[in-house]
This record gives sequence, structure tokens and C-alpha cells, in this order.
Amino acid sequence: MHDDERRAMNRRAMEAFMAGISEADFAALESICTPDFVAELPYSDPPKRLEGFAAYRAAVEPMLEILRFRLVLETTHPGLDPDLLVAEYTSEGVARPTGKPYRNVYIGLFRFRDGRLCGLREFFNPLPALESLSVD
Repeated sequence: MHDDERRAMNRRAMEAFMAGISEADFAALESICTPDFVAELPYSDPPKRLEGFAAYRAAVEPMLEILRFRLVLETTHPGLDPDLLVAEYTSEGVARPTGKPYRNVYIGLFRFRDGRLCGLREFFNPLPALESLSVD
């Protein structure tokens, strides 16, 4: 497979991953990830390195029950390595407990192996979530 074909296949997997997050569809998300998937969330409090999809789900699922949002891909930057995509994306949603809007901006480094997501390093501002969950 040529590099451009790999990049296109990987972008489709990344878009499917974002859709799975937007729908909180963990079965779909797991099917996109490799068994040794690693997610790094350096701006979470505390920073996290989640090894394996089960660890990722355990960390993310409770948050997706509180914050319901849709991820919107703004742009991608293909890496020299065809199995690396850098993505800029945003979220639009609501904090269920308060009804306040939740919006954020993200940068994600998506790594792939054989068309499946094997690594994600996601950078986001944690303050919008706190603000949307605060009771005035």
C-alpha cells in the first residue's frame, strides 16, 4: 500500500474514532483500536497514560456521561510517517448536570498500525469542562 493510501485509511479510522466518542459508542471505538492501544492525556488532572482500551474506557466513559458533545474535525496535518496524523478539532456540547454549554479545542497526535489506532496523545484545555460544570 502506498503512503497516500495509508494516510487516507488512517484518516477514515480517526474520523470513525471521533464519531465513536461523539456517540459514546465504546464497541465501535474498541473495534478501531489495536489491543495494545495507549492514550496519553498530558493536560488532564492528573496527567494520564492509559494502557489498553479497557483503561481508556474506564477513564473516559464517566466523563462522557457528564459531558455530552460532538467532536468536529477542523484540519489534519499528515506526518512524514504515514501512520501519524496530527489533528485539530473542537467540541460542541453540554454539561448534563448544569445544562451549560461545553466547548473545547483539541490537538491530537493519532498513531496507527495496520489501519487501526494504536496511540493517541490528546492536548486540551481542562478549564472549559470545569466552567461548564460549575454551579453559579
